[in-house]
Amino acid sequence: MADKNGSKGPESLLKKVKRYWGKFWYFFWEEDSFLSWVINILVAFILIKGVIYPGLGMMLNTSHPVVAVISNSMEHEGDFNEWWGPQAEWYTMEGISKEEFLTYDFKNGFNKGDIMVLKGITSGAAGRGDVIVYNSNIRPEPIIHRVTYIESQDGFYFYRTKGDHNSISFPFEYKIPQKDVVGKAVLRVPYLGWIKISFVCLINSVTGKDSFIHCMRGA
Repeated sequence: MADKNGSKGPESLLKKVKRYWGKFWYFFWEEDSFLSWVINILVAFILIKGVIYPGLGMMLNTSHPVVAVISNSMEHEGDFNEWWGPQAEWYTMEGISKEEFLTYDFKNGFNKGDIMVLKGITSGAAGRGDVIVYNSNIRPEPIIHRVTYIESQDGFYFYRTKGDHNSISFPFEYKIPQKDVVGKAVLRVPYLGWIKISFVCLINSVTGKDSFIHCMRGA
């Protein structure tokens, strides 16, 4: 059946779809307007949150395949020897020598604002010196610290951790059950985490939870 212009219905509809799609694609991909930028950011966020992030999680066997470092607790000041000096006594008491520490992944620590890629681990698979991410009841965000001691009780594994920058292990770090471990850090991407930190701090400042500057400086 032809429409009033003599065109077939489905063919006319297809032309309209192509025309509107062309306009949208130009707006989305080529137009340099503020609204176009907003739409691009929203689409990118949806793709990352809804497709890429879950896909990475399945590949790496963890619910948190990528995390941003939001504290300074793993930072080293100066070179390795400068960092090791004031830390040596604590690690020696834990049975960890300087030579052993130098064999660890991320032996020079990492910084606030870095991105860490995680891999899920099975029970007991984390070794001494590994950097793990785990949930804790002391703060809503997962914690990323280094394993310094491992114990097994009735087939269940527990970890003690410490932030490289910290002088001691805090009480909440003394017996972390395997069930709370999110994954093991396998790759570091410097600075990229500042994007997330800046966004969270902006939201906190808008909602009145914290000032932007204090949030950015916070531990």
